[in-house]
Amino acid sequence: MAEAFKNLINLGTVSMAGEHLERVWSAFDRRAFEAQARKGLEDLEFKARAMQVADALESTLPADFDAACAVLEAGLAPPLALDAAGEPVNLASGRGDAAAQGLSGWVLWAAGDFVARRGLGHVPRALVCLHAITQRFTAEFAIRPFLQQAPQVTLATLERWAADPSAHVRRLVSEGSRPRLPWGLRLQALVQDPSPTLPLLRALQDDESAYVRRSVANHLNDIAKDHPDLVARWVTEHLQGASADRTALLRHASRSLIKQGHGPTLSAWGLGQGLQGRASMTLSRHRVAVGESIDFSVSLEADAPAAQNMVVDYAVHHVRSNGTLSPKVFKGWKLTLGAGETRTLQKRHSLRPVTTRRLYPGQHQIDLLINGQVCASAEFELLPETTVC
Repeated sequence: MAEAFKNLINLGTVSMAGEHLERVWSAFDRRAFEAQARKGLEDLEFKARAMQVADALESTLPADFDAACAVLEAGLAPPLALDAAGEPVNLASGRGDAAAQGLSGWVLWAAGDFVARRGLGHVPRALVCLHAITQRFTAEFAIRPFLQQAPQVTLATLERWAADPSAHVRRLVSEGSRPRLPWGLRLQALVQDPSPTLPLLRALQDDESAYVRRSVANHLNDIAKDHPDLVARWVTEHLQGASADRTALLRHASRSLIKQGHGPTLSAWGLGQGLQGRASMTLSRHRVAVGESIDFSVSLEADAPAAQNMVVDYAVHHVRSNGTLSPKVFKGWKLTLGAGETRTLQKRHSLRPVTTRRLYPGQHQIDLLINGQVCASAEFELLPETTVC
């Protein structure tokens, strides 16, 4: 069984942090820091652990913010190495060689939170510290309060960092400013108007590091949730003369809009036309219990004189607790259907409950989506888990 996520910050993490802070600042009260950081730590979940360690840092680092940042920076391990593709060789775990050399790994989540708490009155100095931290872990969460409360200074800094020699820093430019970063503070101003970050994404979308480009794609996918037409226009514009790397980035950025059948995005990828021909879908059975799977077969018959490029997905209309239906789109196939070709596709769909979706019994529907258009449908009854022997 995988180790619980909360244990990424543990008693050993606290001891490691105390050791390195004492090493670089002889006046550091290591005993007080470790006592406060460890108190009841094992009973806490991950974010509460990080906040408790940040509380301990706030109590024991110098009261002067510049001096506190200097201690943290002096205690840091060397920057994370990158491979030939610009990917981190080993994302910081806070263990092994990196931990022996200095502060690294998940304890830096707490360090970043300390900087965000104390640094809003000292924005330029705080950003310098986050520049150092992100090269050993990430500062994507810690930088968000600065974007929210000091946007002009922070965005101007990110503009400079877009040309930074470190891929870790360049990634922070995109990742830290994502409007809807998972786990992060939502940047509501950028949700409403993402235009301040578009020049940053333009500067980074052809970055030499796949690590950076993937963040740009995820940032654009965030924007697509609120401004789909903007992202469709971006894809249309930037696909022209695009390299293979940029094309991959734009496709990843388009993934949610393609699944939703967003017309302008599908058109940008040459997928704006529905199937010229016939489609049918057959279910393996029409009654299935929660926890089981259902198989279905798709038959495509083309009657166009030329090959057709298509994305074939499917939407399951799940019954909600109030009895209404809520569709969720699932990835299917990306294919080229030749002129006059007939093709059969097979899929197994799991009806096992997951943490993000509870399944309720009732009549469900599956829609077959070809380039975003519903081309066939079928129904099945979902039974309670105990109904089928």
